[in-house]
Amino acid sequence: MLKRVFIGSLLLSSALSLNVQSRAHLTKSSNINSDTALYVSGGDIVPALKAPAALYDGAVAIGATKASKSFADIFKLGIVSGAHIGFGSYLAITVGGACPGIASSNPGLQKIIFGAFGLPFGLIMTLITGGELFTGNTALVTAAWKEGKTDGKSLIKNWVASYAGNFVGSILLAYLAFASQTLGNAPASVAIATAKANLPFNVAFVRGILCNWLVCMAVYMASGCCTMVGKMTAIWFPISAFVALGLDHSVANMFIIPLGIMRGADVTFTQMITNNLLPVTLGNIVGGALMCMMPFGTTFGNWFKKKSSGVFGQ
Repeated sequence: MLKRVFIGSLLLSSALSLNVQSRAHLTKSSNINSDTALYVSGGDIVPALKAPAALYDGAVAIGATKASKSFADIFKLGIVSGAHIGFGSYLAITVGGACPGIASSNPGLQKIIFGAFGLPFGLIMTLITGGELFTGNTALVTAAWKEGKTDGKSLIKNWVASYAGNFVGSILLAYLAFASQTLGNAPASVAIATAKANLPFNVAFVRGILCNWLVCMAVYMASGCCTMVGKMTAIWFPISAFVALGLDHSVANMFIIPLGIMRGADVTFTQMITNNLLPVTLGNIVGGALMCMMPFGTTFGNWFKKKSSGVFGQ
């Protein structure tokens, strides 16, 4: 009997000891994580995901910072971002565009592959490195302008500089991809370029709206995440969705269509601009500024709200 009591007591003591040690380890780990968070944030613990109102305020602040940059800085970062999106399109064409068997037997799966491998990683590179992407700027910088954090002149400067930079970076990467000869005889780039350059104006416009609605949601949600995993998750789903749905992104098309032309597509640069880039760009502006950002601006911000004045408005 005593032997059983002794063994039971010993087991209980061991269990309590392990429990205390486990709690001490967790407390120590928690303190380390807290100290790290305090160190990184300058004293305040940053949540992994901002609340909706704080998310909007943060997006406005990012937009104001973008608008304050010089034309030259925006243009340079725009070139890099155009190349980043080009790399994403390049990968999508290389992987998802090279699955003719799957495309014929299971077109839905091919579209998912085409969307999942490519454009998401291009936007990840852009957002993590602080690039300037025209499509995302239609939402963020517009929000800063509507909140009075920047002026209309700075808004136009940002849009023009980022768009021009994106175009240069996309064309540059398209040429490098063509010169690399990695695509072999695969017909995907030619077929995609031909199809995009022959869309009716209204169809390209609507596809541009829907596309940038999703792109700017990715940019917006990622801006409220403080971890790499959080940002990647926020980006991956909307971006892979817009590609799989067959929507049109002006900056991605700056790479895709020129690459197709270089590889033999029966498309002129005039067709590329008038039949695709013009309507898609206009649609991207509507999708980013109005469809994505306006609902949050009118809810959490001051869009279209009259400023109080006079004695009773103070």
